[in-house]
Amino acid sequence: MNNKILLTFDVEEFDVPVEYEQKIDLEKQIEISTIGLQNVLALIEKHDVKCTFFTTAIFALEQTELMKIIARTHEIASHGYEHSSFKNSDLKKSKETLEALLDVKIFGYRMARLAPVDDSEIENSGYAYNSSMNPTWIPGRYNHFFKQRTPFQTGNVWNIPTSVTPVFRIPLFWLSFKQFPMWVLKKMMLRTFEHDGYLSLYFHPWEFTDIKTFNLPTYISKYSGEKMLQRLEETILLLKNEGDFITMNEFVNNQKNNI
Repeated sequence: MNNKILLTFDVEEFDVPVEYEQKIDLEKQIEISTIGLQNVLALIEKHDVKCTFFTTAIFALEQTELMKIIARTHEIASHGYEHSSFKNSDLKKSKETLEALLDVKIFGYRMARLAPVDDSEIENSGYAYNSSMNPTWIPGRYNHFFKQRTPFQTGNVWNIPTSVTPVFRIPLFWLSFKQFPMWVLKKMMLRTFEHDGYLSLYFHPWEFTDIKTFNLPTYISKYSGEKMLQRLEETILLLKNEGDFITMNEFVNNQKNNI
């Protein structure tokens, strides 16, 4: 099968409550993300799929042995130095920290919350690809509705946007999996897969543990924990029949070879 699935996870401190003016210390943030990450790892190991994990340096410093285990089978990419703040120097700093800590080569970057980031800074920091764009409109976050929705190059950097449906550009990312019925999601994924020849999906490990004790909007806390794991498993089972799960860097190398 030639069609490819890019299943990716943003491994980060669970700082969502901070956005809603709730206190949560770093230890608890790491604990919640770690529990969810372990749940995800058990599921993808069960189904033998390869993924890309975009991790912050802070999380990797706190959970080094776990991230080293993940690096044996999957791709590790950078999600910045820490999730709640950013400066351009963090691009190189996070890459160098992860490479030294985990003894792997870091090829890719994804900006926290998919905030804007300069591709020239990405290139100057030594990355081969950037996966920081959701080519749709998310009220209060960003409006990329008219930007290119499939892979493209900026200088020497490959941009790999998150998958959205053709025409209406309905995003196929973590929040969509909390809002739509599974039968609708499956139709949208298969339609996009058929149209583009690949799917790029992303989630966060903290979604796969119970976060309902926090006072968060329903659109974030809905389907957390076991229910979200069930949705991920249904997605994996559906897509395994349609294509091959590969890492983001493998996909980028395929794009280069097809030029």
